[in-house]
Amino acid sequence: MEFNHFNEQGHAIMVDVSAKQTTMRTAIASSALKMQPAVLAAVLDGSVSKGDVLGVARLAGIMAAKKTSELIPLSHPLSLHAVYIEFDWDIEAGTVQVESTVRAFERTGVEMEAMVAASIAALTIYDMCKSRDKGIVIKETLLLYKEGGKSGVYDRRNGP
Repeated sequence: MEFNHFNEQGHAIMVDVSAKQTTMRTAIASSALKMQPAVLAAVLDGSVSKGDVLGVARLAGIMAAKKTSELIPLSHPLSLHAVYIEFDWDIEAGTVQVESTVRAFERTGVEMEAMVAASIAALTIYDMCKSRDKGIVIKETLLLYKEGGKSGVYDRRNGP
């Protein structure tokens, strides 16, 4: 397996994408949280003292996607065209699923932007709720879907 973030001497490099065609790129990623059901109920009814947890987490995720190239050393700065952050929850289980969708007409994919967005939205939920539940767990962040470019479509949701 070859990694393209290294040159022949083994030095880290930013991959040269200048010769690639621009295409519409889409990536969807998710991050999952587990917390006490009562804390999730407070998030949903708006009684967390720090305010609108999901609203703030949505904005944090959008901002994070736009800052990905400042956080991930070898990622390219991209002009994003859309960032969506959605939430799904199960009060009885105390779980929140964060899903981010990122789109851009670019020369390279937006997977990292989607994963950073989901991760930061999850961390924001944690930060805003930690005073009520120190045991919140962020369980996983993963790429669900990507399309655009010559590598084609990847869809974890439909199996390997």
